Amino acid sequence: MALSNSQYNAIMREYEQQQVRNRHDQEARIARVYERIPQIQELDVDTGARAAACARRILGGDAGARHTLREELEDIREQKRILLAAAGFPEDYMELRYRCPDCKDTGYVDGKHCHCFEQARISVLYAQSNIREVLERENFETLSYTYYDDSHVVPGIGVSELEYMKLVIRQCRDFAEHFPDRGKNILFTGSTGVGKTFLTNCIARCLIERYKSVIYLSSQDLFEVLSRYRFGREAEEGVGDTYHYILDCDMLIIDDLGTELNNAFVSSQLFYCINERISRGHGTVISTNLSMGMLRDTYSDRVTSRIMSHYTTIPLYGPDIRLMKNGINT
Repeated sequence: MALSNSQYNAIMREYEQQQVRNRHDQEARIARVYERIPQIQELDVDTGARAAACARRILGGDAGARHTLREELEDIREQKRILLAAAGFPEDYMELRYRCPDCKDTGYVDGKHCHCFEQARISVLYAQSNIREVLERENFETLSYTYYDDSHVVPGIGVSELEYMKLVIRQCRDFAEHFPDRGKNILFTGSTGVGKTFLTNCIARCLIERYKSVIYLSSQDLFEVLSRYRFGREAEEGVGDTYHYILDCDMLIIDDLGTELNNAFVSSQLFYCINERISRGHGTVISTNLSMGMLRDTYSDRVTSRIMSHYTTIPLYGPDIRLMKNGINT
């Protein structure tokens, strides 16, 4: 999942363009303020004059010039705050605004890639595969309740399949829209075709739109990356970068856990991945056809214990929707 030079340059050009847009937006806001409040333009001109005068005094040996200038500029800022408030403008109306306040639309924080850069990188890589197209089709806006029965009561729950799914959708939307404040981890369980993958796609799309870094992998692809890294093949096709992104991205989505070829290595790596992401405070969504008991039998008590103590488990019920779409009765 490494970027090519051209892909990296394209992302950085977008940051540069965003910075230009930010400055143009700021200039337009300043022009509106000057038109409405000419006194502020006069104060800004006065600020420049005072700064120039201070520089001359410093060159002339005036040791107190900087202190005097700070006091004068603070007085000017206070006058501007009062004038802006009186005209109904926010205090920061004339300041630069950023799409990503963390990196100020540079892509870097303290010399490291910002989370928004990581999401841009992932978006570029997704665009090369079919996942972007999938997320355009499968999201909260395109979700339909057509295939859920409004008369069949889910055993042990006391509501119909339709009402239960409405509750689940509200819970998932709330999770995605407020992540990470309303929980970080979800385990979807249920038989084939009940909507687990669709829901993970809905969550992924929402998080990507919020500039969260999301990595979406089938369980087979996940363990392939972990295996290649652990056995010293991290230099192949950016495996090392992908491995670290798996541990550090805001949200890791593991689809169809249990469909991979399981062995002791897979169980140990699943525990390490889950435990490490919990320790780092990152989120994980897992979908599986396995029940909690089957997860314990397939992997280990350690894995199951971590999931039970740190994940919200959401079981899904109903018929195989894919078969119903194809006109096959279930």
